[in-house]
Amino acid sequence: MTSLRVGLAGTGRIGTSHAETLKTLPGVESVIVTDADTARARTAADKLDVEYAADLEALFAAGIGALVVTTATDSHPELITAAVERGVPVFCEKPIAADIAGTLDVVRRVADSTTPVQIGFQRRFDAGYRAARSAVASGELGWVHTLRATTLDPAPPPAEYIPRSGGIFRDCGVHDFDIIRWVTGREVTEVYATGGNRGERFFADAGDVDTAAVVLRLDDGALATVSLSRYNGAGYDVRLEVLGSRGNAVVGLDDRAPLHSVEPDYPPSPLPAYPGFMDRFRGAYTEELATFVGVATGQLINPCPPADALEAFYIAEACELSRREGRPVPVSAVR
Repeated sequence: MTSLRVGLAGTGRIGTSHAETLKTLPGVESVIVTDADTARARTAADKLDVEYAADLEALFAAGIGALVVTTATDSHPELITAAVERGVPVFCEKPIAADIAGTLDVVRRVADSTTPVQIGFQRRFDAGYRAARSAVASGELGWVHTLRATTLDPAPPPAEYIPRSGGIFRDCGVHDFDIIRWVTGREVTEVYATGGNRGERFFADAGDVDTAAVVLRLDDGALATVSLSRYNGAGYDVRLEVLGSRGNAVVGLDDRAPLHSVEPDYPPSPLPAYPGFMDRFRGAYTEELATFVGVATGQLINPCPPADALEAFYIAEACELSRREGRPVPVSAVR
């Protein structure tokens, strides 16, 4: 396998974790990090024992063969296009951009390029979600009539994050929308979304909600529900139930699921709940980055190009419109 020098832009929590993972992957010669916060980037480089670049130009000048983007959303379009223009394969955490117009602009800019751009939807690399997808594709579940998805955070993110997050559907629910499409192989045609605020005031101040519920209609008539919250005190709870005419498949139902039965004869879970997404999906993130290395070196086909990620963003956009207007919204209305 070709050995890569991998650049990483953005040394926050997930960026630092990705840099640490990249160091261990076959095919990665070295890792070079940068950040708009140069002090943070230097600290991360020293801690991880990787190289440091003062800025993006210095990162490209270092001869990187691939770029991993974990910066704030508003910088994603610039970083993606800068890499593609230089022929450097890109892995970018979702979303591509902060809105549909910005996302479409990036999709159009990279559409004719042979340089791959892989968007980060780590659930596609989780063993449970992959098993559910196989169960649907094989027909063992019969025809799917209902899906139930949850993404419930144990505590809200910092207040300063919310105004730049894009809202609960674009920031949080988009993972559920993507995985419902991916597991079923179907498209979402209509959404109805609602939400509420019973927690910190900063959600409402940003025009967002801290809890939401969504009903999705798929193009084959199946229905899906998505439950989202920033306040699940029992722990991080991400699950998917796929219910069919002959059977079902459930992702995330294990001894670390934060579900507390009140049935008198049912024993409590022996293990603590996952504290957050980094712990729950650690293996999936590793597999995702290993796949990107394969994509960047021409060994693998890109599993999540921008045009595919755009579809989940359309669903999120329709949900936000539905919540604000209190009505069902066809996804075609936001295209």
